[in-house]
Amino acid sequence: MNTYLDLVREAALVLPEAHERSSYDTPGFRVGKTLFARLWEDGVVLVARVDMNEREILLAADPDVFFLTEHYRGYPWVLVRPPKVEPEQLKTILRRAWREAAPKRLLAGDFPADLTPRGD
Repeated sequence: MNTYLDLVREAALVLPEAHERSSYDTPGFRVGKTLFARLWEDGVVLVARVDMNEREILLAADPDVFFLTEHYRGYPWVLVRPPKVEPEQLKTILRRAWREAAPKRLLAGDFPADLTPRGD
């Protein structure tokens, strides 16, 4: 049976040039040198990079799943409660987090709709 970390790892590491490297002594996932997701210190909650405007929409739409602590308020991250997230939603969250962190050269490729380049 897969653990939550196994699901996160599987979804993150299939993304182009994604790799795992510890962040704050927790499993972290990067594209190049840029962190796009990691497990929170509790080993359960996912910390995912997010567009700040999108974050506000997520927080308003589903506060049972998405939340913040004061520490993350000014930064492009959202906290995700894993027991509330279906595997497909988790994959989408990680793909979007990857997109926010990926270098422009990777964003120039052909990707599924939820990996399309951000508008910058």
